Amino acid sequence: MARTQAMGSLVEGKNCWRLEHANRIAFLVDGAAYFDAFGRAALRAQRSILIVGWDFNSRTRLWHDGAPRGVPHVLGDFLDFLVKRNHALQVHILDWDFPMIYAVDREAPPLFGLGWQPRHHIHFRFDNHFPAGGSQHQKIVVIDDAIAFVGGIDLAADRWDTPEHRADDPRRIRGNAAYGPVHDVMIAVDGDAAGALGELARTRWLRGTGERLHSRTGEGDPWPQELAADLVDVRVAIARTEPEYDGLPEVREVETLYLDMLGAAKKLIYIENQYFTSLRVGAWLEERLRCEDCPEIVVVLRRSSDGWLEGPTMGTLRSQLLERLRRADRHGRLHVYYPDVPGLGERSVNVHAKLCIVDDEIVRVGSANLNNRSMGFDTECDLAIEAEGNASVRVAIAAFRNRLLAEHLDVSPREVADAFGREASAAAAIAALAHGERRLLPLTADVWSSSLAPLAELADLERPVAAEELISQFSPEAPVDEKRGRPLLGMLVLVVVFGGLFALWRWTPLSEYVTPTAVAGWADLLAAEPAGPLIVIGAYTLATLTMFPRPLITLAAVLAYGALQGFVYAMAGMLTAAMVTYYGGRALSRDTVRRVAGARLNRLSRELRRRGLLSVVAVRLVPIAPFVVVNMVAGAARIRVDHYFMGTALGILPGALVATIFGGQLHAALRDPSSINYALVGVVIAAALVAFFALRRWLRRRLAADGKASADVG
Repeated sequence: MARTQAMGSLVEGKNCWRLEHANRIAFLVDGAAYFDAFGRAALRAQRSILIVGWDFNSRTRLWHDGAPRGVPHVLGDFLDFLVKRNHALQVHILDWDFPMIYAVDREAPPLFGLGWQPRHHIHFRFDNHFPAGGSQHQKIVVIDDAIAFVGGIDLAADRWDTPEHRADDPRRIRGNAAYGPVHDVMIAVDGDAAGALGELARTRWLRGTGERLHSRTGEGDPWPQELAADLVDVRVAIARTEPEYDGLPEVREVETLYLDMLGAAKKLIYIENQYFTSLRVGAWLEERLRCEDCPEIVVVLRRSSDGWLEGPTMGTLRSQLLERLRRADRHGRLHVYYPDVPGLGERSVNVHAKLCIVDDEIVRVGSANLNNRSMGFDTECDLAIEAEGNASVRVAIAAFRNRLLAEHLDVSPREVADAFGREASAAAAIAALAHGERRLLPLTADVWSSSLAPLAELADLERPVAAEELISQFSPEAPVDEKRGRPLLGMLVLVVVFGGLFALWRWTPLSEYVTPTAVAGWADLLAAEPAGPLIVIGAYTLATLTMFPRPLITLAAVLAYGALQGFVYAMAGMLTAAMVTYYGGRALSRDTVRRVAGARLNRLSRELRRRGLLSVVAVRLVPIAPFVVVNMVAGAARIRVDHYFMGTALGILPGALVATIFGGQLHAALRDPSSINYALVGVVIAAALVAFFALRRWLRRRLAADGKASADVG
């Protein structure tokens, strides 16, 4: 039966999935607070711990100090300790089945027999039940269906930090490497709200694994005595994002809730988020900023989008949106800040929180970023609480907001409350308190140019691209010569080769060269080396096997030899890498490759065997799996070599062209933003788009011709 209960602005079936009662709610600010609360609640677990996440790392340190006596400090050892002392306890861990490009930042999966080996009663699985290019982004932990944690923090090795966010805190270590300050937020709930989140997590487990779990409740109360409640006796809205996939409908409650919350705002919207690129939320803000009655909008973001991929993609889109909003801000209502901590230099606090507070009436905390992916592509889960006319709830929401601002401004929550009482606006209150070394500073324009947005948008799609449906239209499957091979020996060879190359990339200084500045020096060495072109071409094969970012090799080639020769060497290198890994897959049995690639690629293998050329072009134009995996699956599926080579060349041509020119302009931007040739970038992007759509049109015509030919034969 459909549920239609409503709570003020929150309506089941519209902007949330469920509205459920919670006896207690606590806001957990930063990783140290969350890890401590999770650990203490897990110590009280009787029957079940269910973990659903984007990342999971057994080497995560839960406590650096203040741990309960006799309890292991490291997550994997801690979970082993729990099930060893309580044989009735079952632990289920569902981790995103991530693409191999993320492998350098991830722990070797326990399924491979490396690293942490979970004890009996600990069940570790990967979730691959989402569209190509999508991810399982929810962060949910449920204990005995009696307490649940939701928010932006995974049980991962680089999430721990304290509210001080010290630049040189020696406890922020992942493996042997330090990481920067991280600001994030979680929310803990109990009662029926925790039970509903248990149901949601079990549904995700069923979809990801095909295994059905049943509710396992204990008799005690796992809420830690040390965890003080911020709110009591309220109802909680649970909002989700789920993409349309495998016959299941699209769910956009997260987006609808954002728009409804912002639409109800009268005085103040306070936002903290990792990203700020959502088209629909941005369009609403842009329209509202033009109005005289627009509420004050305070947004706290990180200073810059870092990384070789994230910077020119999410950074570019953020720049574009902020530029539009500032143009629309006719009445000075928009204020965008970043936290400044002394000693960080050019680094910044990683604002990873995903929260929004409106008029001290509604607060939401969850996993959803303010980007397009979180609105319709990735799976997400947010929780929201509304004051509903209750003064004590309003006071608690305001206290939470003041607590967040106090952390950023290095003052007490009382000082923030007093400043809000004295000043005429939130921006004035922030300015009055921004007198210390730690403070909020206005965020100026990013270095990334908004002229690159058409290319960057490919990294922040709102909905899945139906690549799998595209290749599924090809003609019937042809007989294939099966080569059974020696699967165990082949698996061993693959594990040794990939494991050794992965270790080379992860645990040697090789990974330190993944910066454009370092690549510039690398290019100078290549230019002076007679065998440089051969080194460049061979480097693509090594990069493909180790998941080293290939665009950086293209950048080095362009800097060393110029755009034309760089393009030629890039194409030669990628095609060489494609052929080497193709023959690697061809030398092994399809069963062996399938085990390495995962069961999710069974359909890819079938489709690649149909019309080889068309299939290869399709998966190159819209990749549905990592480059090396597609290559090996194509080899194992015995795609004709000429079809594979031509399909690969046609499919990678637009991307290689863009990467060649874009690489040179990116390096120019990092050295001197004023030297960017925007006309050239625009022409290249336009040419790439024309090539892309031309190839797609040609592909559709071939598909139509195949369909007509099949019909004539039939």
